[in-house]
Amino acid sequence: MSLDSDSAAVASTSRDWYFPSPPFIHNNSNSTKFPKYPRRFPTNPRPSQHLPPDYRPPFGGVSSPNSSPPFRSVSSSTSAPHRAFNHERLRRRVNFGRRREKPQQNDVNEAIPSVSDGVSRRRSEVSSAVSGDKFLGNGFNVRWKMTFFVAIATTVFSSVVYQNYCLHIQVNELQEHISKLEFTLRAYNLSDSMELISSFGQQSDIHSKILKRLALMVSLTLLSMPVLAFKYIDYVSRSRSSENISEEVSLNKQLAYRVDLFLSVHPYSKPLALLVATLLLIFLGGLALFGVKDDSLAECLWLSWTYVADSGNHTDSEKIGERLVSVSISFGGMLIFAMMLGLVSDAISEKFDSLRKGRSKVVEQNHTLILGWSDKLGSLLNQLAIANESLGGGIVVVMAERDKEEMELDIAKMEFNFKGTSVICRSGSPLILADLKKVSVSKARAIIVLAEDGNADQSDARALRTVLSLTGVKEGLRGHIVVELSDLDNEVLVKLVGGDLVETVVAHDVIGRLMIQCARQPGLAQIWEDILGFENCEFYIKRWSQLDGMHFEDVLISYPDAIPCGIKVASLGGKIILNPDDSYVLQEGDEVLVIAEDDDTYAPAPLPTVWRGSLPKDFIVPKSAERILFCGWRRDMEDMIMVLDAFLAPSSELWMFNEVAEKEREKKLIEGGLDISRLVNITLVNREGNAVIRRHLESLPLQSFDSILILADESVEDSAIQADSRSLATLLLIRDIQAKRLPMVTHVQRGSFSQGSWIGEMQQASDKSVIISEILDPRTKNLLSMSKISDYVLSNELVSMALAMVAEDRQINDVLEELFAEEGNELQIRQADLYLREGEELSFYEVLLRARQRREVMIGYRLANAERAVINPPSKSERRRWSVKDVFVVIAEKE
Repeated sequence: MSLDSDSAAVASTSRDWYFPSPPFIHNNSNSTKFPKYPRRFPTNPRPSQHLPPDYRPPFGGVSSPNSSPPFRSVSSSTSAPHRAFNHERLRRRVNFGRRREKPQQNDVNEAIPSVSDGVSRRRSEVSSAVSGDKFLGNGFNVRWKMTFFVAIATTVFSSVVYQNYCLHIQVNELQEHISKLEFTLRAYNLSDSMELISSFGQQSDIHSKILKRLALMVSLTLLSMPVLAFKYIDYVSRSRSSENISEEVSLNKQLAYRVDLFLSVHPYSKPLALLVATLLLIFLGGLALFGVKDDSLAECLWLSWTYVADSGNHTDSEKIGERLVSVSISFGGMLIFAMMLGLVSDAISEKFDSLRKGRSKVVEQNHTLILGWSDKLGSLLNQLAIANESLGGGIVVVMAERDKEEMELDIAKMEFNFKGTSVICRSGSPLILADLKKVSVSKARAIIVLAEDGNADQSDARALRTVLSLTGVKEGLRGHIVVELSDLDNEVLVKLVGGDLVETVVAHDVIGRLMIQCARQPGLAQIWEDILGFENCEFYIKRWSQLDGMHFEDVLISYPDAIPCGIKVASLGGKIILNPDDSYVLQEGDEVLVIAEDDDTYAPAPLPTVWRGSLPKDFIVPKSAERILFCGWRRDMEDMIMVLDAFLAPSSELWMFNEVAEKEREKKLIEGGLDISRLVNITLVNREGNAVIRRHLESLPLQSFDSILILADESVEDSAIQADSRSLATLLLIRDIQAKRLPMVTHVQRGSFSQGSWIGEMQQASDKSVIISEILDPRTKNLLSMSKISDYVLSNELVSMALAMVAEDRQINDVLEELFAEEGNELQIRQADLYLREGEELSFYEVLLRARQRREVMIGYRLANAERAVINPPSKSERRRWSVKDVFVVIAEKE
C-alpha cells in the first residue's frame, strides 16, 4: 500500500481517531500559539480478537494475535484519554468550523480527501477478514488453527509495528503540511479580509456616488423650480384670461402684488429676503459641490459659503464639474453681495434722507414749537432768539409741510443773529398726531400756530383743526397754545375748542386797530415796536412780597429800572388791571405788571423822596372833526369803521377809495355786520378808482386829509411783495401830488436830503398830513425808514412780536387785548405842556406823579429833536430841563 493510500486511510478516520497536535509555528517577529483542542475518542471500539488470522497490516508490518494494536479502542464511556503516540503533547484538534468563512473550511477538507478514502477501504478489508476467519475456523483442525493463528498474529504484529512507524512518519508530514496549510489559510484569511474591506469600500463608494448624484439632481431641481413655477403661473394666468374675459387681474399680477405688499408692509422684509436667498444659495451650492467633489457634505457647505463670501476662492478647482459649480456659486455670491450692498446703501441713504428731510424725532423739552410757515416766521424767530439771550440760548422747533432743506435755506437767508438759540426744522403736518409726537409736542413750553397765507377762512379752519389735533395728544400738553387767526369772527370757535390752553392773536384785527391808533397819533408805531419787541423794553409780571400793603402810587416809584403799569389781582382770579387807582393797596398774592428791559434787570428799592407838583393847566384835549382817507380794501373794513366811529369826533368824514364798486361795498359791509345807519361820528364817502393810477388819485382832495391809510388790498394780500409794491407806489404818488399842491416851506429840511429834491418836497408834505402804510415784507421797511416820507406800520413784524411775547408769557395777551380794544386803556402820546412849563427842571418821577393826577401811567418820552421815544428811561430821579415841544408816552383810558 502506498503512502498516499495510507494517508488517505488515516484521513478517513479523522473523525474517530486522535491526531497529534501540530508543533508551534514560530516566526521572527512574533510567535503564534495555536490553541489545543480536547481529544476525541473513537465511537466504535474494535477489539483485536475479531481480526481475521490472515490479516496483514497495511504497511507490511507483522501482526500477532496477542500483541496489542498500536491504536487501542476505548469505549465512549471511558473517562481516561487514550494516549497512542509518544507525541501526544503535540496533538491538537483542527477545527475549521470556527472560521467565519466557509470556503476556507472546504479548502482544508479538500487537502486530505485521499486519507479519508484509504481509511474507508481499510475498514472494509478488516471486516471481510473477520468474516473469512470464521469460515476457515470451521474447516481446519485445532493444530492448524493454532499455527495459522500464530502466523497471522506474527504477521499482524509486524505489520502493525511497521504501520505504526509509517504512520508516525506520515503524522509528522501531515503536521508539517497542516502547519503549511494553516499558514496559507491565515494568509488567505488576511487577503480575504482585505478583499472584503475593498469590496465594502467599493460598495460604500457606489453608495456615495449615488448620493452625490442625487444631491446634484436635487440642487438642479430646486434651482429650476422657480422658473417652472413662474412659467406655470404665467400659463395659468393666460388660460384664465382666455376663459374668463371679465377677470381683470391675472395670477402673476396678484402674486406680484402680494410680494410688493410684503416688502412694503414689513419693515425687515428686505433683509429677511436677502438672508433667505443667501442661505438658499449656500445650501444649493453645497449640494451641487457635494455631487461633483469627493468631500463630505459639511465641507462642501463650508466651501459654498467661502465661494459666496469671496468669489476668488474657486480658483483652486481642477475638475470641470467643480469649476462650473464653483463659478455658478461665485456668480450668485456676487449678486447676493451686490444686493446686500444696495440694501445697506439704501438704508443709509434713507436714514440720511430722513435726517435731511426732517423725519427724525426731536428729543427736546421746554422748547418753543412753531407749527406752520409764513412771512412772519423770520421776525418771530428773531424775537424768540432775543428773548432767550439772557438764558444763554434756547431751542426753537419749526414744523411745516415743506422740505427741511428748503426751510433751513430760507432761514439762513434771513441773516439773523440767533444769539445761541438753535432752530430745528422738521417736515410734517400739524394735523397728524404722529408728526406732532415727532417734535415732542407734549414737552414744549409753548406752541405757536401760524396762520397760512391766503384765504382767511381757510387759514382759520386749518388753525382750528390744528388745535383739535393738539388737544388730542394723549400725553397732554405742558405748555400753552398761541394761535394766530386771520378773522376776528373765528376767535370764539377756536377758544371753545382749545379751552384754557389757547391764547389767540387776531393779526388782521390787531393791525387794523393799530393803524387807526397810529393815524390819529403819529409816531405811535415806533413805540409799539419798542414795547412789543424784546430788543428794548417789554411787559413782565412778577410777584414781590415786600410790596404787600403798599398803595399803587408808592409802587410806581419803587422800581428804579422799571415802570409799573398794572396789577394782577389774586382776589379776582388773576385778572390784570391796567392803570389802577392810586389808592389800591397790594394784597397777598398780587403781582405787579411792569415795563422793563428784562425779567432779571429790575427789583423794588426803598422809596425815593419825590416832590409832587401841580399841573400847569387842567384841561381835556378837545376833539375836532377829522377827515381820513382809506386807500384799498381790507376784509375787516367794517371793524375798522366801527373803531373809527368810536374814536373820532362828530362830523368826521371817512373817504374810501378802492376798486370795489359802491353797491358791492355796501353789500360786503352789511354782510360783515355793519349797520351804516347807526354810525354816529363819521360819514362815509365812497370813491371808486385804482390807487396806483395817478389820474385817479388826482381826483381826490389829498391835501385836505388829516390822515391817509394805505391798506394792503384784499386782492393782492396773498403776495407780500406785490402788496408792498402797490402800497409803496400809492405812497409815492400821494406824496408827490401833495407836494405839488401844498405851498413850499423854505425853513424845513430833514435828514440829508436837500430842500429842492423830490424827497425833500415829500418830507415837507408829510408834515402836513399823516400817511400810514401797511407793509407786509420787512425788506420794505428800510426803504421807507430812509426816505422818512411815511409813518409806517410793519404789520408782519408787529404780529410776530406779539406772538413771541404771548408765547413767552401768556398773561401778556390780556394786556395786549385791552390796549388794542375799543374800550379801556390804550397807548397815547401827550404834549409836554400838559404836565410842565417851558424850561422847567423836573425828574422823570416828578413828571410821572403829575401824570397820575390825570389818571395816567407815564412810561416814556420823546424829545423834540429826537427821532425815537425812550421807554422806561434810566436815572428816573435825575432832574433835567424839559421843553413844551417834547412829548410823553402814557397809558390812559380811551377818551
